[in-house]
Amino acid sequence: MRKFGVFLIGMMLLATGCSTTKMLSEDELRLAENKVVITNSSSYNPSSLAPYIKQKSNYYVFGKWHPGLYIYNWQNGKGKGWDRFCQKIGQAPVVFEESLIDKSVTSMLDHLTYQGYYNSHIDTRTEVKNQTARVEYDVTLGKQFPIRSIDYQVKDSTLARLMAADSSNYTVVPGNFLSEEELEKESERFTSLFRNNGYWGFSKNYFFFYADTTTHRDEADLIVKIENYTRNESEDAAREHRQYTIGTVALMPQPGMRVRQKFLQNLNQLKPGELYSEEKIKREYDRYSSIPLFSSVNMMLRESESDSTAVDCRVLLQQARLQALKLNLEGSFNSTGLFGVTPSVSYSHKNIFGGGEVLSLGFRGNFQFMFRSPTRATELAVNAGLKIPWYPDFILRMPFVNLPQMDINFTYNFQNRPEYTRNIVTGAYGFNWNIAKKFYYQFKPVQLSAVSATRLDSTFIAGIRDPYLKNSFRSHLDLGGSGTFYFSTNTSVNPKVTYFYTRFQYDMSGNLMRLLGKTGMFKKGERGEDLIAGIPYAQYVRGELQAVGTFRLGDVGQYALAVRALAGMGFAYGNSVSLPFEKLFYAGGASSMRGWRARAVGPGMAPRDTSFAIANQSGDMHLEANVEMRFPLFWKLEGAVFADIGNVWNIDADGLDGQSRDPRSLFSFKNLFRSTAMDVGLGARLDFGMVLIRFDMGLVVYDPYKQEFMGINDWFNGNYAFHFGIGYPF
Repeated sequence: MRKFGVFLIGMMLLATGCSTTKMLSEDELRLAENKVVITNSSSYNPSSLAPYIKQKSNYYVFGKWHPGLYIYNWQNGKGKGWDRFCQKIGQAPVVFEESLIDKSVTSMLDHLTYQGYYNSHIDTRTEVKNQTARVEYDVTLGKQFPIRSIDYQVKDSTLARLMAADSSNYTVVPGNFLSEEELEKESERFTSLFRNNGYWGFSKNYFFFYADTTTHRDEADLIVKIENYTRNESEDAAREHRQYTIGTVALMPQPGMRVRQKFLQNLNQLKPGELYSEEKIKREYDRYSSIPLFSSVNMMLRESESDSTAVDCRVLLQQARLQALKLNLEGSFNSTGLFGVTPSVSYSHKNIFGGGEVLSLGFRGNFQFMFRSPTRATELAVNAGLKIPWYPDFILRMPFVNLPQMDINFTYNFQNRPEYTRNIVTGAYGFNWNIAKKFYYQFKPVQLSAVSATRLDSTFIAGIRDPYLKNSFRSHLDLGGSGTFYFSTNTSVNPKVTYFYTRFQYDMSGNLMRLLGKTGMFKKGERGEDLIAGIPYAQYVRGELQAVGTFRLGDVGQYALAVRALAGMGFAYGNSVSLPFEKLFYAGGASSMRGWRARAVGPGMAPRDTSFAIANQSGDMHLEANVEMRFPLFWKLEGAVFADIGNVWNIDADGLDGQSRDPRSLFSFKNLFRSTAMDVGLGARLDFGMVLIRFDMGLVVYDPYKQEFMGINDWFNGNYAFHFGIGYPF
């Protein structure tokens, strides 16, 4: 580990020890920086003008460090394999072109005028030093004109009535500053209003704006006209605006597509004779696009040949690749020599019965082991699921609600550790749907699990210090329901913009069985709990909430600051005295506290439970926060620095079966800081677009059990963990 640290530091020094202009000719300069300064306003954001600069400099990582630029200059000038390698993974210096300064000034001035700053002025300065050029643009914002009055002149009486009814939503009003940008946005908003009320083909180009800034000093009188011809046409092309209804609707699947016509007809909500609405067309498009069976949906609209006031619609449906196979792999290694590997494979068919039903089959394994040691832990899981489109009419007519699906899932989980062997069989039935592709819901009113502990090592059970944890290993039934709410501002696989998401999950079990138990139909156990076929059922409630924000920083969004906050808690009550083991919380691993391996943190300040050959720490409660700074390095390689803080704790302080609970494992606000684990680390990511491969090295900063902060010597003495995974940790 110490040698690795020395190697890492050496590589960083080597990467910064090269000239950034080595590969330039003597008469060339490298563009090192563009700087925009607003001379007469502190509220205007200078970075908003950066996109209009015609020549961008090389971006930097952490100040003026750019490893890609250094690597490019590692070339020896022979033009052979080494040079080609440096050119491929490095970044070439941007050669300064003075002629682009004037073009940049023109572009920025045009944009300022578009925003409503008239007669702005820009001075430029170029500083040349050590074969580099730095350009500064000093911007003096021009005059703005507040709008004194607005006169709407609309010839079409129906359009005029629609505008008048919408007056409370106007965004351009007297008192605002005159701005072509805002006028364009307002015309687009009106256009959407008209198109949703039958005016198919209406365009913002029918709007004409006239501003008088001379009659009243320093103010503008605005006239807004809606003509019968567009800005690109003459008055000779004038024609009446017309409201349209829906004509014929033709559903046209790709030839050879195996799909039931009744399924397509149930999806269609466009009715001939109803008033045309662009929003309804969009909802129809979104509904078809939400079906995995279709790779492409094309809504073709044209004026009906038999009725000049109707719009015929053809829905062209292209079939997606029906079958898919997905592989995933995560891994970890820590200072104790324990390896962890988590492979998974899933198969899906997007049209198994000809009605858009999605069949999914999956396998997941988790293997933990040490070389030259008999210590092993194995977990295997197989699952089968079926998603069936569900289209009740009242749901389909709700705005923004995409097609719901019924979910049927079955899972078998096998766990074999030195201390125990358990089998878990789960079946669930529910629904999922989304609203506007931002709000996602999953509701499972029926969820049944049977947990059987076929082998429990007697020494292991006797050695467990926590009586509640000991009880959680009992065989039991779990009948209840669960739900998930998920909100995201961007659902792309790997968004390149600022976005936010939050997820809330809950499980509730045993309440129905408890009501039935009050009738006396169940036998009683040693603690008075209800038994079904000699097995108790679990009764508990469990919830988990996490919020994640990823903020794009830098001139072109090349940096990303990702933060996550996570909180979870569970309570057993009624027929149970403890949460089932599989419902307990844990921390550590590739997507959690990365200074530790999975399940190696907590609970609280308690020591590791040595009853487990491989760490399996858990608790009733989980709090965690993570922050990660991501930045480009070179080629497809990204770097990251991160910090994690959190732990799991127990809640119930009472003893059980004559055995007390370790007070160090309990949550209290008084000891919150002392019982919270901390780590920092470095990461590398290979971003291949649809697949991102992640490597992280976490270093323990504070160990709540040892009650001490770690230094560099401690890190190289075993307080670290390596992790490998696919995709970002959050």
